[in-house]
Amino acid sequence: MSRFDVFWNPVAPVAFGFLLDLLFGDPHWLPHPVRWIGRLISLLEAGMRRLFPQGKKGEQAGGILTTLLTLAVSTGIAYAVVALARWVHPAIGLAVETLICYQMLAARALQKESMRVFDALNAGNLTDARYAVSWIVGRDTGTLDFDGVAKAAVETVAENASDGVVAPLFYLLLGGVPLGVCYKAVNTLDSMIGYKNDRYLWFGQSAAHLDDLFNLVPSRLCALMMIATARLCGLDGKRAYCTWRRDRRNHASPNSAQTEAACAGALGVQLAGDAWYGGRLVRKPMIGDSLRPVEPEDIQRANRLMYAASAAALFLFGASRMLFSLFLGGMV
Repeated sequence: MSRFDVFWNPVAPVAFGFLLDLLFGDPHWLPHPVRWIGRLISLLEAGMRRLFPQGKKGEQAGGILTTLLTLAVSTGIAYAVVALARWVHPAIGLAVETLICYQMLAARALQKESMRVFDALNAGNLTDARYAVSWIVGRDTGTLDFDGVAKAAVETVAENASDGVVAPLFYLLLGGVPLGVCYKAVNTLDSMIGYKNDRYLWFGQSAAHLDDLFNLVPSRLCALMMIATARLCGLDGKRAYCTWRRDRRNHASPNSAQTEAACAGALGVQLAGDAWYGGRLVRKPMIGDSLRPVEPEDIQRANRLMYAASAAALFLFGASRMLFSLFLGGMV
């Protein structure tokens, strides 16, 4: 192992990718690996539904194969692309890895989409605000009032701070581009087939469970990063910690309430609660204390907290990876 490898792989590509995401976000014209993964999932689902019979066992088998093949193909291609780029030239390898790391992160996109909701609310246009928030949440938005729209946007920023930024950073720095792409494949599988409805209850079961497993550690680390950086954002770190300790399990998912609880406590607002999905009311416990109503400015505050937690995670994970690489380099 060379000194170049010890210091520049994968810490440098991830750090450079993080910077690119902060500067440019997610240009729609740029081909994106997640879109390719999505197409692969759609093709595999169609094939598996033809191959396996309807019913619990057949759909479970088809779902498991869809999940395994998606992960194998996505991770394998990522590994091959990086290996080929490194073989051509180390500088090309660094550039390719940086580009892929950049595309695995979504901090700027999350801020941009949530701030569209803020702008519409700030302009007093509830119709536009409902439309803007419908792009970033899965719930029905047609009957939300101003407070409901603002709350939905804050919840999305809080939850996706982990799924869209901290978790990809964790896996990219743990196992480089291949493991980072593997995580995004798991995340995409869950977002496409991990639903508890008639179509995906059994077919998407394995994808949903795997997503829960992959996010188990990063979601908790993200919540702790939010708590640690809350005061730097002008928010209440002590209340963030207390709320997280009390409400971090107030969700059907083992992970979603982790960051929502930390964010709700930092802001001093109440999140979650009952919501409509596909015309059906879903009962959910509340998270946080209603010390004041949620307001549009909370979207801005949640984004600041997301950025601060992400930067702290990059520093912590990156430093840990460099120390590990130094130790490993000394052993070789």
